[in-house]
Amino acid sequence: MGVLPCFLFGVRWNYFMACVLCCVYSCVALELAMATNLSIDNNLLDEALHISGLKTKKDTVNQALMEFVQRRKQREITALFGKLPQDPDYDYKKSRK
Repeated sequence: MGVLPCFLFGVRWNYFMACVLCCVYSCVALELAMATNLSIDNNLLDEALHISGLKTKKDTVNQALMEFVQRRKQREITALFGKLPQDPDYDYKKSRK
């Protein structure tokens, strides 16, 4: 068994360990990006693709999902306004420069 010239974190890995590492990485990468079949309105997707300026439908759908999640998280935060107790000792003028 030969030695693969692969240096990771300052350690020289043999060929077997390099193959195991690549296999584990591939399995993890596959779980992060999973193929899914969806029925999406083509007109809506084409409009989103045009408005976003992105190159692929996949990128457009991923961008839309990220924006959706961010918007929902913002709603959760704004729902807290006025519900948290105020610090009576806080002086906002003191922190100005």
